[in-house]
Amino acid sequence: MSDMNINWTSNISHETSLSYLDNGDSQSRAPVMSRTGHTVVAIFLGFILVFGFLNNFIVLVLFCKFKTLRTPVNMMLLNISISDMLVCLSGTTLSFTSSIQGQWIGKEYGCQWYGFVNSCFGIVSLISLAILSYERYTTLTVYNKGGSNFTKPLLAVASTWIYSLIWTVPPLLGWSSYGKEGPGTSCSVRWTSESAGSVSYIICLFIFCLVLPVLVMVYCYGRLFYAVKQVGKVRKSTARKREYHVLLMVITTVICYLICWLPYGVVALLSTFGRPGVVSPVASVIPSLLAKSSTVCNPLIYILMNKQFYKCFLLLFHCHPSSPIVGKSQCQSNLTVIQLNQRLNSTVAPKQILLPGGAEKASCISSPDRKTSDAN
Repeated sequence: MSDMNINWTSNISHETSLSYLDNGDSQSRAPVMSRTGHTVVAIFLGFILVFGFLNNFIVLVLFCKFKTLRTPVNMMLLNISISDMLVCLSGTTLSFTSSIQGQWIGKEYGCQWYGFVNSCFGIVSLISLAILSYERYTTLTVYNKGGSNFTKPLLAVASTWIYSLIWTVPPLLGWSSYGKEGPGTSCSVRWTSESAGSVSYIICLFIFCLVLPVLVMVYCYGRLFYAVKQVGKVRKSTARKREYHVLLMVITTVICYLICWLPYGVVALLSTFGRPGVVSPVASVIPSLLAKSSTVCNPLIYILMNKQFYKCFLLLFHCHPSSPIVGKSQCQSNLTVIQLNQRLNSTVAPKQILLPGGAEKASCISSPDRKTSDAN
């Protein structure tokens, strides 16, 4: 009778969706997922892999082909595209192949590598988005006569990688660790570890790599939109279009950021502080896919919403009429500078304000001495 009870219990635990597979480590047991579930996940990962790589590759081609895009303001966009492309090449390929196989194929060292590089590149992208919001805010609100200066943008790019390494190397050295997550076809920080060191690391990671970037973005884009609203009070007819464009950019940026990363952060916290099994296999996969989908969304939001990039994109695929001047194609770039320190009123327009009506033309294929900037 005792043996029959044991067999019946083991059969039930095998059938339930909250059962676990032992992967050689008691802390890295992953929920069972059906063959159909793995196939669906593989399809989504394949879509993210192809379009994430393709979209970011197009961004790199645009930077190489059009000199006018190589400006200090656009350096952070390039950094985001590089980090997203590296995620696709080094991470999404492994999880895609593992989903096809129905199990992790990289063994323990491969899991450590996957968890590290995906966390590193992901945090680089997140911090870059926060810095980009600050750069857009300062570019549009601070008048700078110094011309193009690549020193600060390059330092900002380097700081994103250093900051990311500060938070992704510790698990390799013993402060928390990397292990399998979800259905066992990808790896990340061990969210289910109950050790004090692991819990403290997860709390710090959540605060400094998710909450802090969100606060920076909300503050900077909120201030930027407020500044544009103030200009709209002075020149309603000419500033209205700009106001709507900035509003669309702000809403799209913040919403997509939250959709891609907030569910993953919430599920990670539930896995850490919730009761065992509170996160089902499907619930653990969906946030991970949303986070990976940021590699597809970022180029669309941060490049196609930039008028200068968009027009050069059309030129790249011969979808835009070329300039009558041989060898030069015109791509219009709007430069808007708002002096916030000067009080705005309803009768006198402040100095140093350039609105879309006074936009300057920027050649998509320009000479080396021509310097343009675009903060759209």
